[in-house]
This record gives sequence, C-alpha cells and structure tokens, in this order.
Amino acid sequence: METNGSGALEGAVIAVAGAAGPAGRATLLRLAEAGAVVVASDADAQRLAEAVDAARYAHGGATVTGDTVDLLDLGAAREWADKTEKEFGRIDGLVHLVGGWRGSASFTETNPADWELLEKLLIRTVQNTSLAFHDGLMRSDKGRYLLISAAGASRPTAGNAAYAASKAAAEAWTLALADSFRKAGGEQGPKAAAAILVVKALVHDAMRAERPNAKFAGFTDVTELADAITGLWGRPAQEVNGQRLWLTPEP
Repeated sequence: METNGSGALEGAVIAVAGAAGPAGRATLLRLAEAGAVVVASDADAQRLAEAVDAARYAHGGATVTGDTVDLLDLGAAREWADKTEKEFGRIDGLVHLVGGWRGSASFTETNPADWELLEKLLIRTVQNTSLAFHDGLMRSDKGRYLLISAAGASRPTAGNAAYAASKAAAEAWTLALADSFRKAGGEQGPKAAAAILVVKALVHDAMRAERPNAKFAGFTDVTELADAITGLWGRPAQEVNGQRLWLTPEP
C-alpha cells in the first residue's frame, strides 16, 4: 500500500461509519482523492447515496461504495467487515463518524431518554465496529481505527451530562482497543493503531451561510478534520496508537 506523495492511500481499503453527514462527506472526498477504496455506511440510505455519488463524481475512477448497516447489531457490523475484506482483499481502516447530540438547560433537567439514545449512537456503534473490524485491522500493515470525539468528554458541562458521558465512554472503549493492538504487537510495537481525534465542535459551509456573523471560535472545519484523518495513515502506528489528538486547543 502506497502511503507517500500523490495518491497517498493508493490501495488502502477504508470503511467510514456515519458517512452521510457533512463530516462524512468531507472524509469520503478526501480519502477518495488520496486513492483509497472507500466503503461507506449510514442509517440514512438516501443521504448516503448522495454522499457516495458526490465522492465518486469528484474523483473520477475512485471506488466508493455505500451500504446501510445497522451498527447497533454486532452481527450486522461483523457481516459488513467480513464482506468488505472478502470483496477487496484487505481492510485498512474504520473511521467512526456516527454522531448525535442531546442536551438540556441545566443538570437537573437532563432527560434520561437522552442517555438511552446517545448510548446507542455514541457507544454501542463504537463497541460493535471495533469488535467487528479488530481482526481485519490487525491483518493490515497499516490498520487504523479512528474515533471522532469532543472536548466536552474531558470537561463536561452541566447541561451536557449525557453527551459528555457517552463520549467519554466511547473514548475509553477506543483506548482499550488500542491496548489490544499494543499487546498484540509485543516488543516490535503495534502494527495497527486506534486513536481519538478531539474537536470542540465541527463547522461546515452551510452552517456559515446560515449564521454569517458567527465566529465559530475553536470549531474545526470538516475539511480540516478530513485532512487530519487521512494523514494518520502516514504516521507510524506506535506514534498514533492510544493517543488523543487535539484539533482544538486542549483545555
């Protein structure tokens, strides 16, 4: 797999979970531009098809596919991972972009139903994708599992208890995956890496158009996130594994 220069990810096969949102669209475009085979999934079939088409058309000849996968079902996640590796001969990455947010005006107004939803979206999908893709990423010479997290996981606010706790749990799970990669690598160090990219929040062009006077201080543009994601295949696994990589000032 080529990892330097133009077409930096030529030959790599990378799965993107939660690919239909603005961050997913930017990531599909960037990975396709870098030469990767991109296998996208999302719960929204129509938005997923639009995102996949956009990446294909932007980069003629790029292989970008889309599947609606129920990532709350471990069996479905395993089936997606196995199908991807069987079809393309390898699996070099899983980018976890499944998102969701619920909050409240104060701590005591927190709705337990918010936790029930966020536990599914932000934790269970991480559990299932990491378990499903673990062995395939270990078989790769450049396996990467990348979780997008939020600064609020490290410094929760009163109205974001459910969201921050969900993100913190997802981070802990990803760090456990990193430890599995570390142990498997032994004295030679890990071949695969699991890492967390931390943002304050994400911003994209449509948000700026809707709020032209907003400054979005500390926010990360989805294109910057996509660049950061793509660049992690060019860094040694030992340097990346188990790291929280801050794309916003660390609190």
